[in-house]
Amino acid sequence: MLFVLPFLALSCGPEDGTYSFVVCTTNDVHGRYFDSLYVDNAVSGSLLAVSRTVDSLRQAEGSRNLLLIDVGDCVQGDNASYYYNYVDTLSPHLYARMANRMGYDAVVVGNHDIEAGHPVYDRLRKELGCPLLAANAVRTSDGKPYFQDYFVTTREGFRIAVIGFTNPNIKNWLSPELWSGMEFESLIPYAREYVDKVRKREKPDIVIVAAHVGTGPGLEPDAEKDGNVSYASMESQGKALFQTLEGVDFVLCAHDHSPAVIQTDSICLINSGSHCRYLGCGRIDLTVKDGRIVSRKHSASLIPVRKDQVDTAMRSAFRADYEAVKAFTLKPVGRLEVPLVTREAYTGMCAYTDLIHTVSLGCTPAQISFAAPLTYDGTVEAGTLVYNDLFKIYPFENQLFVVRMTGREIKDYLEYSYGTWINTVSGRPGEHLLKIEDRPDSRTGSRRWSFIGRAYNFDSAAGLIYEVDIRKPQGERVLIKSLASGEPFCMDSTYNVAMTSYRASGGGGIMREGAGIDTDRIDERVVARYPEIRDLIYDAVLEAGALSEDNVSDRSLLGSWSFVPHDLADPMLEKDMKLVFWD
Repeated sequence: MLFVLPFLALSCGPEDGTYSFVVCTTNDVHGRYFDSLYVDNAVSGSLLAVSRTVDSLRQAEGSRNLLLIDVGDCVQGDNASYYYNYVDTLSPHLYARMANRMGYDAVVVGNHDIEAGHPVYDRLRKELGCPLLAANAVRTSDGKPYFQDYFVTTREGFRIAVIGFTNPNIKNWLSPELWSGMEFESLIPYAREYVDKVRKREKPDIVIVAAHVGTGPGLEPDAEKDGNVSYASMESQGKALFQTLEGVDFVLCAHDHSPAVIQTDSICLINSGSHCRYLGCGRIDLTVKDGRIVSRKHSASLIPVRKDQVDTAMRSAFRADYEAVKAFTLKPVGRLEVPLVTREAYTGMCAYTDLIHTVSLGCTPAQISFAAPLTYDGTVEAGTLVYNDLFKIYPFENQLFVVRMTGREIKDYLEYSYGTWINTVSGRPGEHLLKIEDRPDSRTGSRRWSFIGRAYNFDSAAGLIYEVDIRKPQGERVLIKSLASGEPFCMDSTYNVAMTSYRASGGGGIMREGAGIDTDRIDERVVARYPEIRDLIYDAVLEAGALSEDNVSDRSLLGSWSFVPHDLADPMLEKDMKLVFWD
């Protein structure tokens, strides 16, 4: 798409000449505020490192010529964000204080920021020294934006408008009480209408759209005209905005943790990835003649952030906060007598998923549990378990829901889940049982094997005895023999199934696309709600004192599942796992 802005008359604008502005962007920081991970002196990407990189650019470009914008998911994912979300709720939030010091011009609301709950994001609205943006989070009471929708700043005589949008699919991620009082508009065509409104009202010279959605594949021909905006595209509308928005200079996106830059002569898309590994950097050069903009040039890039080079003055200023978080997260909570290794979950039952299932089935009235590996490749070794380890076991603030489902829906759910995870195979040379592909690694530039799908959507079940036949097509793979107790499992019977609030609300599409359940009406099926799953695990550890194979992997409670036939599945799994986890 190529769009050339008409020359804009600048009343009281800049003198003739050439001007440059830089837009720096972060996204999906996920609580990585400090450069240490609190244990073993491990160094991490951090806001401290981003601050040093941004300061260098400000010195080179001039502070008035640089805008710093975060595109969401700021206050979930790390010990520091958890501590200031839920433990120290009296001090001003650490993220707000750090963002204010770094001079952010705007912060966009992400779905995980909403997941933190009203007390957290309402607090951020007051404490941030810049706008918290989400134009498409609309109040149910009056139809107006719940958060600020956009802001305009004047730099060197140019008016710059920044319009923010959050993830439109939040209702399929989170339980309703977390976003009470709001509804979320899909960005197609809502964002275009909003841009047109802001351009007409504010007459900006530069327009930036910052949206917490993934880059995505873009729109299919006629998709917008036909109203064909699917669940999947709602998660990843960045490129679609890039293709369809007119009068916009930069589209900043986020959410999928995949660094990306796409550019034409008139617009740039930037996604800086996640966890402070890159700083997105967009540049626009404007030439003014006779009081009019006669040319504009766009460019964009990703700047690697050196995690070992940080803003030392900022580190010192927040040292007391770091020590408070460290003391909390290194507090012993019990003992672990069996190692928890998440990669084992891709090949069958293992202690890691057993623990989540055990905790879930301990919540009345759950009979069956769904769970997935939520850390792609993590290990918690046997020994003293500290609170920090619970973030490796369960990194998200998901609640536990118990949902009523029929036996047929449970079976269809599992068929869909395994369909995202494995292929149908016959044992011919060159086949892969796991759905993996050889692709470039965005961080290293080299090629490596990795899963095609997202591992956090690879759900298995407990409370059942079942097999997954790898020779059969999706829809015919899963044979459920009985409940874990040995009682018959009936397709027409109704069961209470424990799952995350993310999954119950539609996350990953398994409930909707697999089980055929309308997650917009999930409240009609929810029979119980429990607190955050990490807190449930914490309580279980405190009660047991030690987690052992006996109280984590009780087959009479959990049942069992495996890939069959074993003589075909086992060697194929071993081969594929060696490709993915080549170490």
